[in-house]
Amino acid sequence: MWRSAAALRALRGGGPGAPRAASGAAAAQLRQRLENELEDIRGAGTWKSERVIASRQGPWIVNFCANNYLGLSSHPEVIRAAVEALEKFGAGLSSVRFICGTQSIHKDLEEKIARFHQREDAILYASCFDANAGIFEALLTPEDAVLSDELNHASIIDGIRLCKANKYRYKHMDMRDLEAKLQEAQKHRLRLVATDGAFSMDGDIAPLREICRLAQKYDALVFIDECHATGFLGPNGRGTDELLGVMDKVTIINSTLGKALGGAAGGYTTGPKPLIDLLRQRSRPYLFSNSLPPAVVGCASKALDLLMESNAIARSMAAKTQRFRSKMTAAGFTISGKDHPICPVMLGDARLASVMAEDMLNRGIYVIGFSYPVVPKGKARIRVQISAVHSDEDIDRCVDAFTEVGRKHGALP
Repeated sequence: MWRSAAALRALRGGGPGAPRAASGAAAAQLRQRLENELEDIRGAGTWKSERVIASRQGPWIVNFCANNYLGLSSHPEVIRAAVEALEKFGAGLSSVRFICGTQSIHKDLEEKIARFHQREDAILYASCFDANAGIFEALLTPEDAVLSDELNHASIIDGIRLCKANKYRYKHMDMRDLEAKLQEAQKHRLRLVATDGAFSMDGDIAPLREICRLAQKYDALVFIDECHATGFLGPNGRGTDELLGVMDKVTIINSTLGKALGGAAGGYTTGPKPLIDLLRQRSRPYLFSNSLPPAVVGCASKALDLLMESNAIARSMAAKTQRFRSKMTAAGFTISGKDHPICPVMLGDARLASVMAEDMLNRGIYVIGFSYPVVPKGKARIRVQISAVHSDEDIDRCVDAFTEVGRKHGALP
């Protein structure tokens, strides 16, 4: 007796909408290999669970693991600007910029970004990951060289892999090694030093004064990724180049709109106008990605307005950061980095980081354990991030929870 496809699916336990698994020996082999690999991750204690959040940050759960440095992701004026942009410009244009995806708000935001960083021009991307994926390939050729800090963000590393330039990797923030690499790279036409301004896993700040001095000595250009600096480092929140007084010596800045500047999404490159013009012509993530949704543009634009009107929020970060770092150190914890709101609580063991983070959540403090491959093996940690919206009471509550949980699990005596 013939049966319909739907009837056969029903007999096998699946209805019309049931998931289908690919059949065949190759598919079965792939599934087994993937399941074995996933089991190895679980066994190593490095499995990364994604907690589902059904509300904003509230009085019971205090979020200490977000990149919401200035607290603007829930700011009423930022939210209102997103709604207004959505109503005026729609959800999006379903296209890339050069076809039909550029609206006046995109150009206005690019001009505002360039003005904020005191650069000639800027170009928007869907994310800073895309900005980093798009710049090196468009700018550098086999005649050129790029020199990269060994602990640069994964997006910088991936972006450099895409280009055909000669690649040099120098030891983390080691200026002697960078100078040796610059000497070796003198045979190439153009030399570009690429570094994070602030390193996201360790909370340390690149020695930009020394980097720029070496770049000038060896006739090189400087590129910095400012994702964990834009909005709150420096007297006016312009980033590490402002903080260290080298704004006129850094050629290219990539950064994000998805952290301190509204927290939604988006990234950008800002620098010399001819470079930005070239990226519009040749940068693949820009050419082949839809333009940023108007609501995201509205969020970021208002966040920049608030930041340029007053630096009070950015200034408040220093005292809050110092409070947490000093209290945690006094409690007996090792905190990596210096004077940055990224405060990694160094634990070493991946399982310890995971179980402590889980216990912290049970006490109303939301933090996440970081382990391999996000950080090197043996350097697991809980990365705490301070926000302008954290009160002194929030910070003290977090330290108390860490102390209690640390003693419970043997991280503290």
